[in-house]
Amino acid sequence: MHIVVCVKAVPSSTEVKMDPVTHTIVRDGRESVVNPFDAAALEVALAIKDERAATGEGCRVSVLSMGIPATEALLRDGIARGASDALLLSDRAFAGADTLATSYALSCGIRELGSASMSDAVASGASEHGEAAPVPSLPDLILCGKMAVDGDTAQIGPELAGLFDMPCVTDVRELVAIERGRVTVRHATDAGIELVEVPLPAVLTVAKDIAQPRMPSIAGVRAAAGAPVAVLSAARVQADPARSGLAGSPTQVVRSFVPERSDTCEVLEESVPEQAARIIALAEEAGL
Repeated sequence: MHIVVCVKAVPSSTEVKMDPVTHTIVRDGRESVVNPFDAAALEVALAIKDERAATGEGCRVSVLSMGIPATEALLRDGIARGASDALLLSDRAFAGADTLATSYALSCGIRELGSASMSDAVASGASEHGEAAPVPSLPDLILCGKMAVDGDTAQIGPELAGLFDMPCVTDVRELVAIERGRVTVRHATDAGIELVEVPLPAVLTVAKDIAQPRMPSIAGVRAAAGAPVAVLSAARVQADPARSGLAGSPTQVVRSFVPERSDTCEVLEESVPEQAARIIALAEEAGL
């Protein structure tokens, strides 16, 4: 069984810097962490791997991300926790991507993870040599966090499902079973919790509280330190430039700003009718 977990590096604090020209988040990697929803998705994948290992079945868990080179450290942490391998898509051609362009880039990475050349990429750590395999195999399961804490769009999972024509279940709260080529889950809907069974391959997006991420073991950290992480360019995964980055993003931020805040106040000590009149006047001045 092959599971791909898509993860995103997000700011570790609420003090987010915006590029004044592109209106995108400045990602320098110095204070980034794995999106908490994606960390939960990785734990779900590792739990499946553990269960299969206990019965003698093989399970490969691949961690995939698109981002700046510093994101490699976060992927290596995923290996320390138990992931089998990792792939980072890093190229200026991917910069400024909205969810559609991001999903497209990740789909290229997923195909690469299923290609025969991926074993060479893992062995070298950053394979920019050789040709991509012509017939990649898709994973049995693609796991994503329900949403990213710096975007809240919750679109990546469904968009990947659309690109691969796979069934998709969102906001999964419990993975009940994986057997006989099907996955059974409980997920949240507007009407409440629903029990759903879909055939594999499939895409699931998970809630943050579906699982508590494990800590990496000392042995895992030591193994991850020397583990290769493939870092591939847009050209290496044969991404179409017209569908990548800003060029492939039909939605763009026109303006972003931090609201001005003031802690000043006006104390009204007049009679109640006078206070009411003053409140109305202040509301009219504020355009309310």
